[in-house]
Amino acid sequence: MEMATVRHRPEALELLEAQSKFTKKELQILYRGFKNPGYLSFSHECPSGVVNEETFKEIYSQFFPQGDSTTYAHFLFNAFDTDHNGSVSFEDFVMGLSILLRGTVQEKLNWAFNLYDINKDGYITKEEMLDIMKAIYDMMGKCTYPVLKEDAPRQHVETFFQKMDKNKDGVVTIDEFIESCQKDENIMRSMQLFENVI
Repeated sequence: MEMATVRHRPEALELLEAQSKFTKKELQILYRGFKNPGYLSFSHECPSGVVNEETFKEIYSQFFPQGDSTTYAHFLFNAFDTDHNGSVSFEDFVMGLSILLRGTVQEKLNWAFNLYDINKDGYITKEEMLDIMKAIYDMMGKCTYPVLKEDAPRQHVETFFQKMDKNKDGVVTIDEFIESCQKDENIMRSMQLFENVI
């Protein structure tokens, strides 16, 4: 007996408009892009309005052809997949994008903490931070950073982790993370780059 394909239906745009920081018109454009080829590089591989991890990795590889974005795309996928069901729905995508593009500093930092907290236990360890940093360096590619040594990600993490781990207990809590980031001008500048893109 053949199973009917269940198409993912996005929630009413009105509801998403109320929950996110996008207008109805912007949501319509995003949804078209999410389902159709070309726009936002979400291809015909997700006609159901749901993206799996493999598709997400393929999309990301188009943005960073000079490096290997596989690992970073994996971590990013897990941050967008808020209900951890192995797929990113249009709602997941919109809510994540809403924070990254239009969120307050606090919301963006919460989102970034969730990205770094790989096992989602509420703490960032030095290993987790190193895994993300290595993934970013791999994604940017060797040609982008020709002068960087192999141990550059580790040195980067050592410096950051020492700054963030205020009570020196070997883990960074969300409060430590937010406080440290807000005091660091470079981090705050990079957070502001996401704004006003759409």
